[in-house]
Amino acid sequence: MKTVLMVAEKPSLAASLANILSNGSNTSRKGSNGACSVHEWNGTFQGAPARLRMTSVCGHVMGVDFLSKYNNWDRVDPVELFSCPIEKKEATPKLKMPIFLGLEAKGCDNLVLWLDCDKEGENICFEVMNSVARSMNGDVYSNSVTYRARFSAITEKDIKAAFNNLSHPNENEARSVDARQELDLRIGCAFTRFQTKFFQGRYGDLDSSLISYGPCQTPTLGFCVQRHDQIQTFKPEQYWVVKVTIKTKDGEDVNLDWKRVRCFDKEVANMFLQQIKDQTQAKVVSVISKEKAKARPAALNTVELMRVASSGLGMGPHHAMQIAEKLYTQGYISYPRTETTRYPENFDLVGVLRQQQNSSEWGDEVREILARGVNRPKSGHDAGDHPPITPMKLASRNELDSEAWKLYDYIARHFIGTLARDCKYLSTTATITINDETFTVTGKTLLDPGYTTVMTWQAFDKTEIVPNLSENETVQIKEMRLTEHQTSPPDYLTESELITLMETHGIGTDASIPVHINNISQRNYVTVTPGRKLKPTNLGIVLVHGYQKIDAELVLPTMRSAVEEQLNLIAHGKANFQAVLKHTVEIFRLKFQYFVKNIDGMDQLFEVSFSPLSASGKAHSRCGKCRRYMKYIQAKPPRLHCPQCDETYSLPQNGTVKLFRELKCPLDDFELLCWTMGNKGKSFVFCPYCYNHPPFKDMKKASGCNSCPHPTCPYSLNSNGVCSCVECDSGVLVLDPSSGPKWKLGCTRCDTIISLFDDAQKLTVLADVCDCGAQLINVEYKAEKTKLPNSSSEMKGCVFCTSEFGRLVDKPKTAVNTRPRPFRGGKAPNRGRGRARGKPKDKMAQLAAYFV
Repeated sequence: MKTVLMVAEKPSLAASLANILSNGSNTSRKGSNGACSVHEWNGTFQGAPARLRMTSVCGHVMGVDFLSKYNNWDRVDPVELFSCPIEKKEATPKLKMPIFLGLEAKGCDNLVLWLDCDKEGENICFEVMNSVARSMNGDVYSNSVTYRARFSAITEKDIKAAFNNLSHPNENEARSVDARQELDLRIGCAFTRFQTKFFQGRYGDLDSSLISYGPCQTPTLGFCVQRHDQIQTFKPEQYWVVKVTIKTKDGEDVNLDWKRVRCFDKEVANMFLQQIKDQTQAKVVSVISKEKAKARPAALNTVELMRVASSGLGMGPHHAMQIAEKLYTQGYISYPRTETTRYPENFDLVGVLRQQQNSSEWGDEVREILARGVNRPKSGHDAGDHPPITPMKLASRNELDSEAWKLYDYIARHFIGTLARDCKYLSTTATITINDETFTVTGKTLLDPGYTTVMTWQAFDKTEIVPNLSENETVQIKEMRLTEHQTSPPDYLTESELITLMETHGIGTDASIPVHINNISQRNYVTVTPGRKLKPTNLGIVLVHGYQKIDAELVLPTMRSAVEEQLNLIAHGKANFQAVLKHTVEIFRLKFQYFVKNIDGMDQLFEVSFSPLSASGKAHSRCGKCRRYMKYIQAKPPRLHCPQCDETYSLPQNGTVKLFRELKCPLDDFELLCWTMGNKGKSFVFCPYCYNHPPFKDMKKASGCNSCPHPTCPYSLNSNGVCSCVECDSGVLVLDPSSGPKWKLGCTRCDTIISLFDDAQKLTVLADVCDCGAQLINVEYKAEKTKLPNSSSEMKGCVFCTSEFGRLVDKPKTAVNTRPRPFRGGKAPNRGRGRARGKPKDKMAQLAAYFV
C-alpha cells in the first residue's frame, strides 16, 4: 500500500483538510518540531488503497539572504551586495522545518502539495520538494511522484474535487518569486544600509531605527508625498455663487443650483445678481424625468475588499487581510487573494446563495432573490487566478469576533448584491429661469431599491427626493443672495485611494500591497490620521524629495511596474530568469552608484529638517578618549555621540539605558552603562566602546559585559558566569550585577532569566564548582532582612543543588511577555545529549585561548 504525504501552508489548514478528506476519521500527533501536527488515515489515492499523511509548513520554508560575511554593515561596501553570492536559509530556524518535512517524507511514495494557489504558494511548493527530495522513495521532481492540489475554498465539495483532479506545480511561477525575492534583497539592502549609516551618523532626531529603501515601498511613499506637496503648494482662490431659494405650491423651500456654477470675479457675479434681484417670481420652463439605474457591484476581489475595509470598516488593509485569511482557513469565505471580478461559468451561484437564506441579517432579501430568480452577475475581469471572494458557509454575529464579523458581513452582503437587481430610480431635473438667468434642481424618486436593500449604505438618502414642480409653473422667490467661497486643497491620501493608485500603476500584487502600506507606517514615513488618511512625516517627505533631487526614477512608479511586467513574463514562461535578474540588478547597481556619488543633494535637505548629532541629546556619560561628556540621543535608534571626538556609539534598543555607578571599563576608560527592560525583563552592564568595537576575537558586536571574557574585570563573564543555560544550547547564565536587590541570572543567548535571593545585600560568584558543574554563589543579607536558614546573614552554595536555597530561587522563565517553559530541575547545567555543557571548570582555563 502506497504512503502519500500531503503538505498544507498552515497547521490549521492541514487539520481542516485532513478532516474533510478523511471524513473526520483521522488520527493526529504532534510533529517533531512542535509547531506542526501530523494527521493520518487509510484511504484511496488515484483509485488504489493508500496510507495518507497530512501535515503543513508555517509559510515559507526558506528565505534568501547574503552569506554571513556580507551581513557585516561596517566591513562590506553596500555596492558589493549587487553582485555577492546569496543563499537560501531557513525562514524560521527554530522550527527546523526541512528536517521535520524530511522525517515525515521518509518512505513516502507520493507528495501532494496543498499550498495556497498563488505565486508565493508555488514557490513554497518547490521549497517543500527540495526539503523532502532525499527522503521520498521516488524522484520528487517527477510528475508521477509529486502532485499539486488547486482549490479556492475550504469546503468539502471544493477540497474533494481538488483531490480528484490533481495537477502539477508551476516552476515558472515559483521562479518569478525567486527573482522578486533576490531583487528586493539586493536593491533594498544596498540602499538601506548606505542611507541608514550615512544619515544616522549625522542627525540625532530622525526617530527611525532604519532608513529603508524598497523598490515597492518607496514609490508607495512617493504617492503620499506627492499629495502632501499638492496640499502645500495649493493657492486658494475666492469665488462667488448666486444662491436662490424658491417656495413650491406645497410650501416647501427649495434651493436652486446656478447653471453657471460659480464665478471667480466678484463684480461679474454681482452683475448677474443685479439682473435678477428685482424679480419676485421664477418660471419653471421644463421638467424632464428619466429612468436610470444604479448598477449592482461586480464580484469582489482583493483590492476592492482592502479599499472598503479601509474606507468603510475602519481597518488597515494589512489587518483586514489577516482577518480575511483567518476567515478563509475557518471555511467561512473563499480564498481572499484574487484579482478576478468575474464568476466562472460553472460557479454554483444558487448553491452559495441558498446557504445564506436562513440568516437573521439578510435572509429575507436572499429568499426574495431566490423566488424572483438570480440575476446574471456583471461581466468582470478574469485574471486567471482564483474566483472572486464569496461566503462559503453561513455565519452569525455570535460565531465571530466583532472585526471578523464586520468583514464577513460585508463579503456576504457584497456577494448577495452581485446577484440582486440593479437599483432603479427616476431622475427628475427641473429647469427654472429668472429674467433669462437659468437655475436647476434635480431629485431622484426610487422605483426599485434592488441590491441596495442588502447593501444598505448605498441606498438613497431622503434629501434626494425631487420637489413637486410642473412645467410652465410660476413659483415664488423666497431669497436671492451672493455667497462667497474659497477653493480648498485636496485632502491627504486615504489608504483606499493609495490602494487604487498602487493597483493602477502596477506597484505590488494583491498580496503585497497591504504589506507595503504597513511598512511605510511602521518605518515612521507616514502616520495614519483619523479617517485612515496617510500624512507623511518629516522624514518621509525629505527622503522622497531627496530621491527626486538625485534620481526621480528611484521614487516614480514606472521603474517598479516595468520590473513587475518582467517578473510576470518569467511566471508565464516568456522570459529567461537569469536574463531578467542580471539586467535589472545592473540597472539598479548603476543607479545606486550615482545615488552615492550625489548623496550631498539629499543631505542638504536633511540639514534643513533635522538637528545634527552635536546639537541633539543630553549629557550622559564620559567618553574614554577625551573624558568629556557624551550626549545620549533617545530618538530611534538610541545612540551616544561625543561632540569632541565626533564619534557615535550604538546602544541596545527597546529598553532603558542608565549610568552604572560611574564605574569605568578597565580596557578603554569609558564609563559603564546598564541596559534594562525593567524588573521582569533582561538587563546587563555594558561598555559603549566595547559594545561597538569588541575587544576579544570571539566576542560579538553588540555584546555586554556578561559576554566579555576579561580575566579580572568584576563585571565580565569570567567573574559572574554561573553555568550553562538551562533552556538553550549555547548560552551561559550570568549574574547581573546591576539587578540588585532584585537579583537575576540572565542567559547570554536566549531570553531565560532566573530571579533569586530577593532583597539580598550582595551576591558573589565564587571560583568553587558544584558537582553539577555550576559555580557556587555566596549570598549576604542584612541581619534584619535575612531569608537564610537559622537567621544566618551569609551562606554559600549551588543555585540548583543547595536545598536551603530552594525557596529563594525562582524557576527559569523567559523575559517579559513570553511564555515560561518548565524547569527540568536537578542537574540542569549538565543536561543534554550525553555531554556536559556546564560553563567553567576553571575560569582561567576558559580564557587561555585569548591570551596564550
